Amino acid sequence: MHKTDARTLLSSRNGMNIYRGCQHGCIYCDSRSKCYQFTHDFEDIEVKQNAPELLGRALRSKRKRCMIGTGSMSDPYMPLEQDVQLMRQCLELIDRHAFGATVITKSDLVLRDLDLYRSIHEQAKAVVQMTLTTYDEALCRILEPHVCTTGRRFEVLCRLRDNGIPTVVWLTPILPFLNDTRENLAGILKYCIQAGVKGIICFGMGLTLRDGNREYFYAALDRHFPGLKQRYQQTFGSAYVLESPNNDALMRLFHAVCEKYGIMHDNEQIFAYLQELPERYEQMTLF
Repeated sequence: MHKTDARTLLSSRNGMNIYRGCQHGCIYCDSRSKCYQFTHDFEDIEVKQNAPELLGRALRSKRKRCMIGTGSMSDPYMPLEQDVQLMRQCLELIDRHAFGATVITKSDLVLRDLDLYRSIHEQAKAVVQMTLTTYDEALCRILEPHVCTTGRRFEVLCRLRDNGIPTVVWLTPILPFLNDTRENLAGILKYCIQAGVKGIICFGMGLTLRDGNREYFYAALDRHFPGLKQRYQQTFGSAYVLESPNNDALMRLFHAVCEKYGIMHDNEQIFAYLQELPERYEQMTLF
């Protein structure tokens, strides 16, 4: 871990990443790709120590309240957040200024800040997004080794539901020849139904590989699944998008189940929902 002072924090779409790099060690992580131009080891986490200061300044300068998002490139609830607490400080500012918040995470540490999500949701809007890829717990521990397993994430989703916090699941990536099965998809969808998730984001059954994350992924396959790298190379070559041979059948099942249980499954509709801060919240802040 090393600390730095960032120049800016919020993107043009009001997203932020308070850390760079990640401790979770997921074998498929796209954030390792060379295109993101890391100047340090991925596990040597860059801590933007002035993130709360930058966020507070940005929120004070905004003429209209909006949703503030985080977690797209780096999970803000990796283990070091337990001590550093930058995410909690940022949520406190969002709450104080009556903005909305949405976070993408795989970690049960998000429950530490349940009080803040409840407060934010009472006066604005809070949505917790959680990635679920692998129903089998043993396989999950291999693919996502340093974060709580899918079963625990399901418990987190239920706890959030019970506290009135809406949730969205990211069903991605699905790894060909590993978890691209009907059983895996059915298990994850069962969790989503039971947890009452608002929507499920899915870009198809497969994953993307590019320079940087491809090498890391293939090294993990060699360690845990000897011979599978060669199958990938023979099937997909150097393609960026690696679509599962089971994609069509699995996507039909995915859409059918979501339709049956009233779960949003159109990505554009879900992203619009995540960006929306309803007018009624804006009106409440005037009084």
